Amino acid sequence: MPVVISMLRGINVGGHKIIKMESLREMYESLGLRDAQTYVQSGNVVFRTTARNLAPLAKRIESKIEQTFGFRPGVIIRSSSELREVIRRNPFAARRDIEPNKLLITFLATAPSPDVRAKMLAIRADPEELRIEGREVYGYFPNGLGRAKLAPALIERTLKTPGTGRNWNTVTKLLELAEKLEAS
Repeated sequence: MPVVISMLRGINVGGHKIIKMESLREMYESLGLRDAQTYVQSGNVVFRTTARNLAPLAKRIESKIEQTFGFRPGVIIRSSSELREVIRRNPFAARRDIEPNKLLITFLATAPSPDVRAKMLAIRADPEELRIEGREVYGYFPNGLGRAKLAPALIERTLKTPGTGRNWNTVTKLLELAEKLEAS
């Protein structure tokens, strides 16, 4: 059974849209998703599924969260092989000056069109840097995200597609969990 990673958008932030991870795991299991494991409180779930098409699965998860918890967060899904590819494609990988907790990967629901992508990349916000690879935006924020000029909301608004961000440490940990699940 393939291993998949889902990332919920905007839960457990600032005391809003609260979901306990134990309840989230139970909800995933109720959908027939197997061996659900969560990582940190921001709604990262690694699980097994027989689903071949992940877009309808994301919608099923969103609907079940709404039914169970009373709100509907966006759900972005990547297979373990897609997540491996995200890590492999990291355009900042060869740089020694990159702090992993300041490298944010924004996982997008859809790949942005070439014109929208060009518009995003034309925004200058030194010392912040952005690269777009397929459905992922790699952003390096050397001064942190707290006062970022290229804030996640601006990225999403400009690219015209929903997304959710995870720092590099979280992304690599999610792949580690997925690979352990694949090996078991």
